[in-house]
Amino acid sequence: MATMLEDEIIPEMKIPLTFKWSGREYKVDLLGSDRVYDLKTSLMSLTKVPPERQKILGLVKGKLPPDQERIADLRIAGKSFTLIGTPEGDEIKDPSKLEFLPDVVNDLDVDFTDNPAAAATYKNDQRNIRKVKEATEKLQINIIHPLRDGKRLLVLDIDYTILDTKPLTSGSLPPAECARPGLHEFLEAIYPYYDICIWSQTSWIWLEAKLVELGMVGSTRNYQVLFVLDKTCMFTVFTERNGQPYAHHVKALQIIWNHFPQFSAKNTIHVDDLSRNFALNPNEGLKIHAFKNAHSEQAQADRELHKLSRYMVHIVAIEDFRTLRHKAWKHELRRLTQS
Repeated sequence: MATMLEDEIIPEMKIPLTFKWSGREYKVDLLGSDRVYDLKTSLMSLTKVPPERQKILGLVKGKLPPDQERIADLRIAGKSFTLIGTPEGDEIKDPSKLEFLPDVVNDLDVDFTDNPAAAATYKNDQRNIRKVKEATEKLQINIIHPLRDGKRLLVLDIDYTILDTKPLTSGSLPPAECARPGLHEFLEAIYPYYDICIWSQTSWIWLEAKLVELGMVGSTRNYQVLFVLDKTCMFTVFTERNGQPYAHHVKALQIIWNHFPQFSAKNTIHVDDLSRNFALNPNEGLKIHAFKNAHSEQAQADRELHKLSRYMVHIVAIEDFRTLRHKAWKHELRRLTQS
């Protein structure tokens, strides 16, 4: 059966290009909705020359446009150009370090919950629709624990949402002391009502280690993580922040929904410390403040997950989550406390 996104995809203009690099000729095919960013990543996949080392000559007059520029707007179909650049070595690395990800070093956030028109523009962008389809087709989900009938879905981030990553990776604190206070109690409280998916913006090799060290997988706790997604399921989108172009990765829930049609915007909630991660699904996102400095007294007194469990158990009674405004979740919690 065709998915909703497959039905929405409109045939696009193909833009063939040829280039020379290191004495050889290569061909690369792009689509009109692709961006300059996609050209650079395609060149890297063919030559191993990372974008920051690429010098592209003869493709356009003057300086190459910024990453967010659409390929169709450059009028370059059929052109030939030269690539200059030194390829990256073949040494084994964390896959996240092999990618050109603007948001790896850019810690700015962006929130579209109060701008539905902008959110709709990004969600309906032809490139983003295609990227969701490609990610859906590529994804092979390893089910750790069977999904249960009639449950809602929690998509939960790890780094700085339920874990202070820095002391864990540096080894300065034991794993248990890096976890946000109340982590296991939170998951045990919501598990009767929600299937749990972990989606992290790190590579699988590090993600697996984190889950085991935290006791979230392979333990005897009264909850189960059903499946796990890493950063390979994410892709770069081009939005705006304070009126300026902004490139960042995104967690598109439609990828999950395409694999598990029992889940949708009606019954899914995505909890993350970065609202940009749910830029394509702002209404399903719930942002909590980042958990850092786990050794400090303030962090040890953190009650965010306790509050969140109360909110998530409360909204189980709501048939359609689309009627909720998760941005105001703490206001709703205070209302419940006062009533």
